[in-house]
Amino acid sequence: MNNNDILRRIRYIFDHKDTKIIAIFAEVEYLVTSAQVVNWLKKEDDPEFCELSDIQLASFLNGLINDKRGKKDGPLALPEKQLNNNIIFRKLKIALDLKAEDILAILQKADLRISKHELSAFFRKSSHKHYRECLDQILRNFLHGLQLKYRDSK
Repeated sequence: MNNNDILRRIRYIFDHKDTKIIAIFAEVEYLVTSAQVVNWLKKEDDPEFCELSDIQLASFLNGLINDKRGKKDGPLALPEKQLNNNIIFRKLKIALDLKAEDILAILQKADLRISKHELSAFFRKSSHKHYRECLDQILRNFLHGLQLKYRDSK
């Protein structure tokens, strides 16, 4: 999955307008324009499409955490220079204040069943012997489950 797809899906899941996306970026003092947001949300074959960088998506996810959970004391979290699915998954877990059981239920909504041990492997440090890389399929199913929980239940 690319960063633009993830932003599009999160925007759809929570029914955020462009102004809300800009406000989420502002939570971490990252200034974006309405034109940037519009170009990030365009399809890849559109001539005005603009690719969302890892730092920009990390900033957005940090802003989402602040938006959903409130800012914590101290300096703002610095965005990662390189993202992978594990980091994206962890940031969404934190933003939505999800426990393992919640995530497993969300994945089941998307017809994906994994064990609690498999799930915990995604959130370990990459140097841990039981660390497991989160594949696109897992993240895609998680986002689909979120859509079923937050968007399609309305």
